[in-house]
Amino acid sequence: MNKIKLRDFEIGGDKLTILAGPCAIESMEILENTACQLKEMTSRLDINFVFKSSFDKANRSSINSFRGPGLEKGLEMLSAVKQKYDLPIVTDIHTPDQAAPVAEVADIIQIPAFLCRQTDLLVAAAKTGKIVNIKKGQFLAPEQMETLVKKVEDSGNKNILLTDRGVTFGYNNLVVDFRAVPIMQSFGYPVVFDATHSVQLPGAGGTCSGGDRRFVPTLAKAAVAAGVNVLFFEVHPEPDFAKCDGPNMLDLDMAEKLFRTCKDIFELVRK
Repeated sequence: MNKIKLRDFEIGGDKLTILAGPCAIESMEILENTACQLKEMTSRLDINFVFKSSFDKANRSSINSFRGPGLEKGLEMLSAVKQKYDLPIVTDIHTPDQAAPVAEVADIIQIPAFLCRQTDLLVAAAKTGKIVNIKKGQFLAPEQMETLVKKVEDSGNKNILLTDRGVTFGYNNLVVDFRAVPIMQSFGYPVVFDATHSVQLPGAGGTCSGGDRRFVPTLAKAAVAAGVNVLFFEVHPEPDFAKCDGPNMLDLDMAEKLFRTCKDIFELVRK
């Protein structure tokens, strides 16, 4: 399996990598508070860390749902956090024209699950030369991700991550099939498990999605035991008051304990 070089560490190597941060950019205060604390705890635990937040959450249940500050302001805020805390950044794009400006700030460009088959989006992200994290659509079998890998490779980029975030199970629910981990790893790239979106209950709130964060630790630990290389968490200082995806976000105060347990499992699996 290819190891993906990012700054002074390797994603997919012998050390756990975590991508984490608030779902959407709500304020500079929340952004900095979360980034600072996550950096401190991952440094203490000797875990590779990439900070995540979104400048725009385009896939919302309602036109009135909070989306974030937008491309220009959002990138300005992410850039400020990147410089102040010396952190690599991952954020998502929704249209091909966003790829180039996002690449000026982000180290990893993320393709949202619902857009993972969009060829123009994958090609635009690939051509930036940045690491491309493709989130597996809830409607796809893990075997189908191979064709999406090929789109990025054929565009000249082999810096690829693949993320599992559950699969649609009936109405307003997701389940996780951990067979997806070795299946997607067989394509030659590190696999990420999105522990917070996997407990989402899509559209269950009518004008918003629901979720059940109680199961985030269970799924995260199971994913590491199944052999994932990277964990993804959306984390918030006060998830019950978050403007986006609050029900499935991890409370910042709970993060370090879970990260430590996941690291222990990660190291045990590799022994």
